[in-house]
Amino acid sequence: GNYVYYGVREFGMTAIANGVALHGGFIPYDATFLVFSDYARNAVRMSALIPAHAIHVYTHDSIGLGEDGPTHQPVEHLASLRYIPNNQVWRPCDAVESAVSWKVAIERKGHPACLVFSRQNLKHQQRSAEQVADIARGGYVLSDPADTKFQAILIATGSEVELAMEAMRTLAQQGVAVRVVSMPCTEAFDAQPQAYREAVLPGWCRARVAVEAATADFWHKYVGLDGEVVGMHSFGASAPAPQLFEHFGFTVSHVVDAVKRVVD
Repeated sequence: GNYVYYGVREFGMTAIANGVALHGGFIPYDATFLVFSDYARNAVRMSALIPAHAIHVYTHDSIGLGEDGPTHQPVEHLASLRYIPNNQVWRPCDAVESAVSWKVAIERKGHPACLVFSRQNLKHQQRSAEQVADIARGGYVLSDPADTKFQAILIATGSEVELAMEAMRTLAQQGVAVRVVSMPCTEAFDAQPQAYREAVLPGWCRARVAVEAATADFWHKYVGLDGEVVGMHSFGASAPAPQLFEHFGFTVSHVVDAVKRVVD
């Protein structure tokens, strides 16, 4: 009695979730692949417009979907959902960020949220208690050099956070100190006080690279015109996920080269 099976009916599913939320008594969530949020979009928009406290869960969130090919690999969908006013989009990088995003979505009464999850397994990231608390702010410093002096900032979400961490470790071996910022929810981060945002993304550091396996243009609001984005500039392709990430440049060497360019 806990689930409703809709079949291939994303719009109806999401619209009914809105109705359940407005009726009260339950906090409904619906779930489908991220690429199929296109079919649900009008109802997702209405969640934010009404607003309704519905939680929209999306999985298989990038080209990491693999062999199903570009029809099933979301590219522009994250940016599209982020541009809906009053709608928080969370793309967590591991189980800890996932738990925090669920908590925030439940506690943010009267407003919708989209929780976006990866198909592939993601490594757990080490954090202090303070860092765990800062996840709810939408963006936080995941890693800093030991002396806290950095030359560039890497910003990443979801499955690309581990890639950013690996690139940071490689760069450290080459004498380039990098801060890594995990930003699971840009809307929550943008709503933080200016002092907090400045502490995470200080204005003096213009050497910035964003990494996300989705459309690249969205991230220039954070990296500026002189920063770089390791992202998608086309649709995906059909191949195993590791081959796709290699083909589209989501590799340690590619991110390292991007950081070196913005530092120089």
